[in-house]
Amino acid sequence: MSSRSRRAERSARGITALVAAALLALLVAACEREHREYESKAPPPTPANEAVRVGDLQPGKPQPPRMDPHGRSFEGNAWHVNQGARLYKWFNCTGCHAAGGGSIGPALMDADWRYGGSIEQIHASIAQGRPNGMPSFRGKIPDDQIWEIAAYVRTLSGNAPKYVEGGGRQGMAVAPPTSRLPKLEPKTTESSQ
Repeated sequence: MSSRSRRAERSARGITALVAAALLALLVAACEREHREYESKAPPPTPANEAVRVGDLQPGKPQPPRMDPHGRSFEGNAWHVNQGARLYKWFNCTGCHAAGGGSIGPALMDADWRYGGSIEQIHASIAQGRPNGMPSFRGKIPDDQIWEIAAYVRTLSGNAPKYVEGGGRQGMAVAPPTSRLPKLEPKTTESSQ
């Protein structure tokens, strides 16, 4: 190979390298880098007296329930309690609360009520939902039907007036278990001759 062709080859390589370097510089200059904030800026704190209220029930000192005469009319009515029992099954409350004894949801037959056991508080729990599992049914179930379910739930724990009770043990066995029954001698039948 002649010296001239070598020089031409080197010159072509140099031009190629120069063009590649220029393209790389242009590419780097055109690339927008993202801007990163390494310090988070928290929103200004809200004073406690201006806190946003999600519902009537809040953590802290328990508030006395607001009495609702509309709810009391459902609680004292045997027909509404019976309808509430029907709706309790239809809306699959048994899926979480079983027949009132609790399953993945809390029991409804005891005296321990996390969000209150008055009919107004039970209505609020059904309508608004509660953290960690209880969904809100406001807008999905008509309000009168929520009151009926709440009236039925009150009967499960024995908190309803005696003249409307009947829900507390509906659908549950009332006979003693067979292991507690007295032993009986088997009866034999005489064959006729």
